Amino acid sequence: MKWRIFALVACLCGSITSKAQQPSLMPEAPKPQTGVLVGTVTDVNNDTVPGATVVLEGPDLKDVRTVVTKDNGFFQFSDVQPGATYHVTVRAEGFANWTSPTVVLKPGQYLILTGSKLNIAQALTTITVASPAASPEEIAREQVKAEEKQRIFGILPNFYVVYDRDVAPLTPKLKFKLATKVLFDPVTVIGVATFAGINQAADNPNYGQGAKGYAERFGAGYADGAIDIMVGGAILPSLLHQDPRYFYQGTGSNKSRALHALSSPFVCRGDNGRSQPNYSTLGGDLATAALANAYYPASNRGAGLFLGNFFIATGQRALANVAQEFVLRKITSKPKDQN
Repeated sequence: MKWRIFALVACLCGSITSKAQQPSLMPEAPKPQTGVLVGTVTDVNNDTVPGATVVLEGPDLKDVRTVVTKDNGFFQFSDVQPGATYHVTVRAEGFANWTSPTVVLKPGQYLILTGSKLNIAQALTTITVASPAASPEEIAREQVKAEEKQRIFGILPNFYVVYDRDVAPLTPKLKFKLATKVLFDPVTVIGVATFAGINQAADNPNYGQGAKGYAERFGAGYADGAIDIMVGGAILPSLLHQDPRYFYQGTGSNKSRALHALSSPFVCRGDNGRSQPNYSTLGGDLATAALANAYYPASNRGAGLFLGNFFIATGQRALANVAQEFVLRKITSKPKDQN
């Protein structure tokens, strides 16, 4: 009798074990499809910002991913988990950090993140003023004082470059002050003297040799610079209400910065803050080229001298501004509050 009971119990246990070992016929729930998050980083002028660092932070402290924007400012994060809470932070040199609002993707969603515009960092937009209630003229005066300390390698004058876009317009008095500061700077005089020596060696213009020829070449070179800086940098800007300075862009693609620099001899900022044809600079170059016929040797005068001087002056100005945009800022000494 006992062995029958034992056999019955063993049979029941074997049956239960067999059923427990049978595989489940219920299928697993599919995992939700991941999404893609993309965007383009720009500055407040809608110029793209290449090389910016973009960080995607998820709810898990370990779920942090970083990419760098391409030349067109574009970035992409793939395999983003749907339903999770993310934030995007953008960092770039010279700009204030930007953080997105909460981002939550749906399964398989391709989301374009908008609004990632970077503002210039506060340290680069600070204007030194005489007092909290300073007038626009007082602000402009302080700005000109700062610009008069800008020198390439700490030596060569670089007064006509503005590194801050939000500046007060110059009064006529300040335009003449800035022009005379350049004209009578000792480095300007030394530069003219050096080029006079080079022209003396090349026997150009045809003033002859000796002390008299050198003095005439020095006088002609200084007169060229004086006419250009006074007419194009002070007289016409005052009459036409235009700003004679070059406004450094510093942001955006290399192409947009190069176009900005190359177009500066033809487009300027008015005292009203708007872009307009650069009649002042072109007028200064034309006046310099025309008046040169009054004091250059007769053998050098004529239409060739006029056109040559005009196109050379305009071309040199455009190339100089390209150098300002990409090179000279790095080697220009500035007041401590602008560094």
